Amino acid sequence: MLDLDHPTPLDLGFRMPAEWNPHAATWTSWPSDDGLWEGELERVREEFAGLVTLLCTAEDVVVNVQDDEAERDARARLAGALRHRIRYHRVALDDAWFRDNGPIFVVNGYGRVALTDWRFNAWGGKYEYAQDTLAPEAVASTLDMRRFAFPYVMEGGAIEVNDEGVLITTRSCLLTPTRNPDLAQEEVEALLRAGLGVRNVVWLEGGLAGDHTDGHVDTIVRFSDDRTIVCAVEDDPDDVNHAATQRNLADLRALRTVDEEPFSVIELPLPQRRLELDGRRLPATYANFYVANDLVVVPTYGDPNDEVALEILRPLFPGRRVVGSPASALITGGGAFHCVTQQQPEGEIEHA
Repeated sequence: MLDLDHPTPLDLGFRMPAEWNPHAATWTSWPSDDGLWEGELERVREEFAGLVTLLCTAEDVVVNVQDDEAERDARARLAGALRHRIRYHRVALDDAWFRDNGPIFVVNGYGRVALTDWRFNAWGGKYEYAQDTLAPEAVASTLDMRRFAFPYVMEGGAIEVNDEGVLITTRSCLLTPTRNPDLAQEEVEALLRAGLGVRNVVWLEGGLAGDHTDGHVDTIVRFSDDRTIVCAVEDDPDDVNHAATQRNLADLRALRTVDEEPFSVIELPLPQRRLELDGRRLPATYANFYVANDLVVVPTYGDPNDEVALEILRPLFPGRRVVGSPASALITGGGAFHCVTQQQPEGEIEHA
């Protein structure tokens, strides 16, 4: 049964803003454990350096580092970046997926920013997470920011919002019994409304094959504005992702805005080549892009569809550079650029 302390963010007029709103900073965590990266840590760090170098041309970047080695490595690789826009934040971590274990920031109508702190259990207990789940409290302490703590499991990659109160998620993730087994779908919806200030929760069935998160929405479906939805699709009927992506596409085309108008649904292909690791399909996707202040960074894989995806996305983000950056090593860990970033909205801090 859902049991919420009050006041909640909703009670106090806070909501999660869409990603395209102005950012004060991007938060990310420097990868450190070679075992978790299937022996790809060196290449992963190279790709991370490319990501941070791009992001700091658009906004400040806070790089979480878990120890001296991680900080030395990050500083060395980022020596040629805009270093005045990079801050290092020492915090204990288990992994690098800050979208999921970090805070979710919320804003109110007065432009004040607070954060929400959810339990993180490493996608249903699949990995260690004792330190990761403490990260939002550490961020709140560093920023002296008000923290709304919830005793329920939630991951930032499981949700996608616009500025009209619509949140998209998947049943395969948020309703799995390894997250919040005592909550029914209606209670999860009430939790999302109370914690993130959304009005309408849209449920898709599931995500991509090989996604250890149980189907995070940020690998398949993203808003590019309040009325436009980008949907990853697989046209090959023999591909394992065909049925699920086509079902998502049909569900989104039936969705209506607050004005009862259809959304503009844009199809985004998956990479042509099937990326695998030890015989396991990897959830490579272009939908895991990250929207920064005047920049959109899109994961690329040395694939024929890389430029196709970029050309589809560019008209959807007027006023922003839409840039591809390599993520073939990063995807061995199960995600790409959206999964390793978390936006802090611009605004005055609501103090603790």
